Amino acid sequence: MAPRVSCPSPPRLLHCLTLLLLFSTFHASDAATALVEKVCRQASSYSFCVRSLYSDSRTPEADEYTLAYISVGVAYSNATSTQRYISDQLKSIEVSGSSHRDQQQRLQICSRGYQRAVSALVMAHNDLDSETFFELARLAGKASSGAGDCKAAFKGIPPPTALAKGNQDLMHLCEICGVVAKLFSGM
Repeated sequence: MAPRVSCPSPPRLLHCLTLLLLFSTFHASDAATALVEKVCRQASSYSFCVRSLYSDSRTPEADEYTLAYISVGVAYSNATSTQRYISDQLKSIEVSGSSHRDQQQRLQICSRGYQRAVSALVMAHNDLDSETFFELARLAGKASSGAGDCKAAFKGIPPPTALAKGNQDLMHLCEICGVVAKLFSGM
């Protein structure tokens, strides 16, 4: 709650308005910080969650709705970046004419998984636009399973480091989306 500020004289009105604005800004920031804290305490990696959410400049002032957009947006950014990496790796194999057929098959599985993940995150964004929020958790799970399928495609052999990180990050980001979705279950 913002402290009460009394304004004794009209010449100090500007000063008082500035103080009120400052107090309300701190109050909004405190609320957003508490919201991020609430969400990230439920995530499997608190520090990853905080880092990911605060990578968006809107987070310090975010309400539940804005935080949902942020979490989906960060997950989408990761998914599309990893999808580009997979595409580049597949092109590299094709251009070199190498005999990495096994690697190519694994990357094609990843490509399909990430196509599903990106599609699910686009639908999650549309769910937010419709202000229904009902599908957010399910769609985040679907996006996470795309990364999980990619991870499973490399079972028994180490995937490229960038791909392993992309998979792990997307699964964590989708988990955050799921936690944020719980904020709307009472609405």
